[in-house]
Amino acid sequence: MHNPVDLSRSAGISSRALAALLALATALVAAFVVAPRYLAAIGSGGGFADQRHFVEALSKAFVEHWRSGGRDLSPDLARVVDYWIRYHLAKAVIAALLLSVLVTLGVHLWKEFLRAHGLGAGKRVALASTGVLVTMLALVSLATVMANVQGVVAPYSSLFPMLTGGAPDHELADTLEQVRRRLADSRDQTQPALDVMISDFARYHVAMAVIAAIVVIVLIGMTAVSWKRFSRTNSSDRRTRRVWRSFGVLSAMLSLAVIVVVAANATTAADPEPALLAAFEGGW
Repeated sequence: MHNPVDLSRSAGISSRALAALLALATALVAAFVVAPRYLAAIGSGGGFADQRHFVEALSKAFVEHWRSGGRDLSPDLARVVDYWIRYHLAKAVIAALLLSVLVTLGVHLWKEFLRAHGLGAGKRVALASTGVLVTMLALVSLATVMANVQGVVAPYSSLFPMLTGGAPDHELADTLEQVRRRLADSRDQTQPALDVMISDFARYHVAMAVIAAIVVIVLIGMTAVSWKRFSRTNSSDRRTRRVWRSFGVLSAMLSLAVIVVVAANATTAADPEPALLAAFEGGW
């Protein structure tokens, strides 16, 4: 494996700049894993000792809220939801920072690859491989930003998988069965607590539809720019044409994939009850 400093010297990249970007990306990955739980605990409701205590608090609060039958979240459930908003907000901000670092690093690497005419084949391959890896990591970061922004907009619905993900106790199992029965019977959905769940679940999917639509617009713009650059590049510059063509194909394919995400979420938002029932039957 090539040393980043050696690679930077060969390609003309500032070794300090490259090292700083790599160190920052590594630190942000670590922060994404470790920091959100502590950042989310900053607030009036505080935090939870660990994941098990959090799920237990959620389960107990959900049962209590369902039994109350009210539209307003119970104080305990509101505390859990507020914590979850802060948790997703922390993750979204860290992931967005990581995305910006990876995009900066990726742009720098690809520019150096296009300028690396005097390098040997091995070092050019190393530059290209690193550029591909950074590009893939940037796409993962983008998906992470999207999912966490969705969680900020509709935190209640993003908690539902935790209710159905394990072996529930008797009280939770009974409550979940009541939820399923009410959702399955279209004539029996008058409980305000269920209305809150349905409306939040619809908002959950509207949020992703809007987020994904914005991403589609960006990707379509990137596709247009890539193909425009490809067409304007001299045919003798095969390396540059190959890079722009690759980005044009990638962004076009991603645009189509994200359009499917927009359509699926918009469809679910328009009729959320069947999807919510499927979710509570374990279909996440």
